[in-house]
Amino acid sequence: MVSRSCISLLDLASGNMMNFSQSPRSLPKIMTFPGIISDVDGTNDGNSDSPSTGNCAKMIVVSNFLPLNAKKDLNSGKWSFSFDEDSLLLQMKDGFSANPEVVYVGSLRVEVDSSEQEEVSQKLLEEFNCVPTFIPPDIYKKFYHGFCKHHLWPLFHYMLPLCPDHGNRFDRLLWQAYVSTNKIFADKVMEVYNPEDYVWVHDYHLMVLPTFLRKRFNRIKLGFFLHSPFPSSEIYRTLLVRDEILKALLNADLIGFHTFDYARHFLTCCSRMLGLNYESKRGHIGLEYFGRTVYIKILPVGIHMGRVESALNHPSSSIKVKEIQEQFKGKRLVIGVDDMDMFKGISLKLLAVEHLLLQNSELRGKLVLVQIVNPARSSGKDVQEAKMETYSITKRINDTFGFPGYEPVVLIDRHVPFCEKTAYYALAECCIVNPVRDGMNLIPYKYIVCRQGTPKMDEALGVVSGSRHTSTLVVSEFTGCSPSLSGAIRVNPWDIEAVANAVIAAIDMPDLEKQLRHEKHYCYVSSHDVAYWARSFIQDLERACKDHYSKRCWDIGFGLNFRILSLSPSFRKLSNDHIISAYKRTSKRAIFLDYDGTMVPHTSIAKNPTPEVISVLNNLCADPMNSVFIVSGRGKESLSDWFVQCENLGIAAEHGYFLRWSGMSDWETSSLAVDFDWKNIAEPVMKSYTEATDGSYIEAKEIALVWHHQDADPDFGSCQAKELLDHLENVLANDPVAVKRGQNIVEVKPQGVTKGFVTEKVLSKMIASGKPPGFVLCIGDDRSDEDMFESISNTPYSPSLPSAPAIFACTVGQKPSKARYYLDDTVDVLALLQCLADASSSNSSSTETRVSFDNDVRKDL
Repeated sequence: MVSRSCISLLDLASGNMMNFSQSPRSLPKIMTFPGIISDVDGTNDGNSDSPSTGNCAKMIVVSNFLPLNAKKDLNSGKWSFSFDEDSLLLQMKDGFSANPEVVYVGSLRVEVDSSEQEEVSQKLLEEFNCVPTFIPPDIYKKFYHGFCKHHLWPLFHYMLPLCPDHGNRFDRLLWQAYVSTNKIFADKVMEVYNPEDYVWVHDYHLMVLPTFLRKRFNRIKLGFFLHSPFPSSEIYRTLLVRDEILKALLNADLIGFHTFDYARHFLTCCSRMLGLNYESKRGHIGLEYFGRTVYIKILPVGIHMGRVESALNHPSSSIKVKEIQEQFKGKRLVIGVDDMDMFKGISLKLLAVEHLLLQNSELRGKLVLVQIVNPARSSGKDVQEAKMETYSITKRINDTFGFPGYEPVVLIDRHVPFCEKTAYYALAECCIVNPVRDGMNLIPYKYIVCRQGTPKMDEALGVVSGSRHTSTLVVSEFTGCSPSLSGAIRVNPWDIEAVANAVIAAIDMPDLEKQLRHEKHYCYVSSHDVAYWARSFIQDLERACKDHYSKRCWDIGFGLNFRILSLSPSFRKLSNDHIISAYKRTSKRAIFLDYDGTMVPHTSIAKNPTPEVISVLNNLCADPMNSVFIVSGRGKESLSDWFVQCENLGIAAEHGYFLRWSGMSDWETSSLAVDFDWKNIAEPVMKSYTEATDGSYIEAKEIALVWHHQDADPDFGSCQAKELLDHLENVLANDPVAVKRGQNIVEVKPQGVTKGFVTEKVLSKMIASGKPPGFVLCIGDDRSDEDMFESISNTPYSPSLPSAPAIFACTVGQKPSKARYYLDDTVDVLALLQCLADASSSNSSSTETRVSFDNDVRKDL
């Protein structure tokens, strides 16, 4: 159903939502056209997102938190703000070409009283180009600490709420708070958005934001990047709002992931839950979604090289390096830096060190693990349990293997300045990162750059200038950075013994191998920094949005099921008045109708025509000016039995290989194929795939073989279909057949046998007989009907005709098509045909005239 709903998406998503106050006053209106101020609070009339001509495009970066530090002076009550130099959002500006204006939309990490929000908003916009979203505290707690951190985040890290003690069960109020917060973010984006701008949304906190933005601006240039893992479909489909989130993400133009695994899981979910298929177009993965192509980007984020090198050159880093050197003199240093949460695998790392010292007594007193623990990003029982376990294992290791002057594990559980971390990185022989599940993790990248060092750091370390540097990495195979670090020793963090052996292998590795691995890593990290990542994403976003203004857009669906139908500007619904006017003006007409999905719904259990279908066809055929044909892929026996009451109806069976001009005519066979020996080759191949693919089956037609896999596992069936297609193309390379893949099928049929051939043949014979049609109507619903649409438009008509024929190619359903018109469903199709039948002028000689015409045409054949 197509509509421009005025109903609030928020209300639809949440039902009776809690009431809360909005920001005291919206920010100043933004100029979208020279001299015109847009009313961002108004409704979208379909023209508000037309391209502006007066402004330069800016980049609007949206994330949960703004890249700001905020502090309030307790004495004066004044707020002070500064940019957070460690924020990825700030660092990625280096990758934006031509230095566009960048506006940030997000929340502050501190609570601002409602009486101060207007002043703070104005200050942040003017001084920092930041637009704060002030979320009411009760809503924000349910949004961030509730739905995001205690539901989405564990689920995306493969933790299911199997019992109340481990994971929170789905809570509808938390979901409503999530939707509410995303809606507030959308309102703030709208305050600063111009039609030529680009919007880049970050991470799982804002996954339904694309729907709100696309609802307001149909042609918004919108990218989304997920910084966490995306789980496999078996995990993701346990989420109660799985479809809503998938559909919301698909309202973006470009969706980014750190690794192919995460992208693959997302694509599999789209296939299994929404029935969408993807394909690679010139190296770019794209999902066709209601006429739009949603592109998938796979690229891990990098680090800011300048930021790390600056920290290395800072005087405090040199001082700290010397302190650490003295503190751990004669020791072999291994470094670990992790957030305090259950997925970072800190306890597993400690157990590996315990096992290592237990099995290798020669390392006792020499090997030291410095484990820096970053503050937890959320609170909860799981964080407390992880912290208690970490302290307990550390104490046990130090009590067992330590002695005065030596602690095997040095646990630093406090805020550690970046300069101090760089000092530890620069001195550590090995860095171990072994989370059980992690989105990206940039710790190994920072470690590599710090080990490469700078002249100042080399001087502080006492390294001879020009010396080759080394580094070794032990990385969990479940972290996002693992695929990009091919020189690292990859481990299963659950395998304690393997992790221990990997650490030993890393520190005992020959220096030359350490150098080669380090140089390989440094080459990648330095060339794939955060600027490269941002620049690459924006370039792909520009490419994904280049056709925005070449198509027309329709709003479809309500609430979080909202999406955009994007189609050719000439594509529109077929008007009864328009077609009847053309119908009445002509004296000879050709009408071609598909059957399944056009005359009867695909969902109908009974496939035979209803009395209504028979009646409307007979009424059309009763007009001597009409030549009506059913053009179907079904067999001739079924069609003959079903339409035995329609004596004047023409039928083309099996895509036109068999043709009958009326019920009183004999079946004619196409001369395109006479040899079916290829079936002896194709059928055994199909049988072997059928036996190996549960849920698949073979449909044997007189001239074709079709392998169906709609009842098979979506992924396996699709994979097998690709293999079968390739296999059949190879074994049938020398046979006059076409091997094609359709919706859940692989079909082999003679070359040239298409529905388009039928329409071309019928129209050509009508023209040759001196009775060219002045009106041509063709209605169908699937891929095979596209050949008919193309054929009726390309049929050559005599230039001596007084006027070109009125051609109406119409598809059923709003979707990309070669047809210029659409009807919503089979009900609309029958209603249209009934209107045409009512407009016909029948006479008593209609049957005799039609038979005479059929005989004339047959003689011409």
